[in-house]
Amino acid sequence: MNLTEAQEKTTVLQSTLYRAAKDAPERRFYALYDKLYREDVLQVAWERVRKNKGAAGPDGVTIRSIEASGAEGFLMDIAQSISSKRYKPSAVKRVEIPKAPGKTRPLGIPTLRDRVVQAAAKIVLEPIFEGDFTDVSYGFRPGIGQPDALAAVQRNASSGLQWVVDADIEGFFDNLDHERLMEALRRRISDSAMLRLIWMWLKAGVLIGGVFADTGHGTPQGGLCEASHKPPYPK
Repeated sequence: MNLTEAQEKTTVLQSTLYRAAKDAPERRFYALYDKLYREDVLQVAWERVRKNKGAAGPDGVTIRSIEASGAEGFLMDIAQSISSKRYKPSAVKRVEIPKAPGKTRPLGIPTLRDRVVQAAAKIVLEPIFEGDFTDVSYGFRPGIGQPDALAAVQRNASSGLQWVVDADIEGFFDNLDHERLMEALRRRISDSAMLRLIWMWLKAGVLIGGVFADTGHGTPQGGLCEASHKPPYPK
């Protein structure tokens, strides 16, 4: 299957999931896990990870090394591990990157293998939760971002509105409650295998200077490919 065909098939899948979620706000989705190891989903997931050009994870495997040996075998191995439920994520390499004068932000770097599976999960899950967003939500969504938010502010200001409220949740990703996140996910997902996979990612642990640490709360930033600048599927 070539990339164009794979992209077309995943577009159909995402559009179907989005429409189903949008039309039935109370619906819970069951058959999701089996879509993670579809050839088209993994191929598109790999392409997104490859184009993102991220650094090697804790195992040292690079995008270049996978391309040199052939991505087909790499993806086939991933598909087999997911379908047989042998897949288990590795601990995430944690590095500190500059954020503000005198401050840093922790960044998590998973293995490329884990990044591909996460990207596959994103392809499957994103359209379901996208159906729940309102028109005034602009963060972490496909095809929507800061320019759209600024345009909305400008429109509101032009219509006579004068107040802007600026608020931020300090250390949100660092302190994310795993149980509450899973509770939120269960409102839309009833597929136990998919929920177990997400739980394993949350509890995979981190490597800080090569030393393993448990993750009782929080989630690493940098695990998933960034949201698309253009809508990846028709709504």
